[in-house]
Amino acid sequence: MGIAPQDDASAALDRGVFDARYLAFLSTVEALRPSLHRYCARMTGSVADGEDVVQDALFHAYRRLDSFDDARPLAPWLFRIAHNRCIDLLRSRGSREDAEAGADMSDVVWPDDPPGPTLGRAIEHLVLALPPMERACVLLKDVLDHSLEEIAELVGSTLGGVKAALHRGRAKLAALPVPAPRAATTASPHVAAVLVEYVERFNRRDWDGLRELVRADARVRVADRFTGSLGDSGYFARYAQFATPWRFVLADVDGAPMLVAEYDEGGVWVGRGIVRVEVRDGRIAEITDYKHCPWMLGAAEIRPLAEW
Repeated sequence: MGIAPQDDASAALDRGVFDARYLAFLSTVEALRPSLHRYCARMTGSVADGEDVVQDALFHAYRRLDSFDDARPLAPWLFRIAHNRCIDLLRSRGSREDAEAGADMSDVVWPDDPPGPTLGRAIEHLVLALPPMERACVLLKDVLDHSLEEIAELVGSTLGGVKAALHRGRAKLAALPVPAPRAATTASPHVAAVLVEYVERFNRRDWDGLRELVRADARVRVADRFTGSLGDSGYFARYAQFATPWRFVLADVDGAPMLVAEYDEGGVWVGRGIVRVEVRDGRIAEITDYKHCPWMLGAAEIRPLAEW
């Protein structure tokens, strides 16, 4: 895909294979990807949605490189773009809260809070109970250890606004009960049947059978590599060529049914990637394969679904 910084994002991302310049840019920010993803995953409530936001943010940053001041650090700039993309997604879901206006509030003097807790992975999921501004400040301070000044720049607020949001967010989290285990993933019987059949045919290497399950206009996105028509992608053929034994397992991933790609490493099956499959009208409509994003596995809550 010939990506040029001036291209429209949606048009550029519809052309297939990503070009060498964009891949080179991704390699320069590789060390930031896990923390960017962790932030976006907790803001959106899903490791898959979080990774989609990160990739959208990185492509947007790539298109704006000509306007970036090389004298400034790259990480805050990328986090600011990713944060704005998270807020856009939350607004599109209709989850914007009035408390988000705290970003524009005048400076208020709050008592100094003690250092925030280093939130455990299970507790991190509780931040979804907070409005977006408080959620962002708690994540950036207590999970990613940004300074208050850095947070103010990232979220477009004042120092007082950040202190107030952090104070409110920590107080609300402290009052929340210990989270109960999540209920098992549910899906309509028709969707569940298609996903189960998809996994079974994939594991049998039944490529013709798999093609029978997908729509003629099905789309595939292999993160950081390809976006386009499934028929033009060679997606199944690439899996057929893998030398290492592999299989797919249907799993609950952050509360949604997805596939986990496992590889046989010395007789032990090890998770190496997550795949999201969308079913519409009884057939596979979209496949998003995150096999090039290993940081997602460590950030997700994954429970195999042996049966539905």
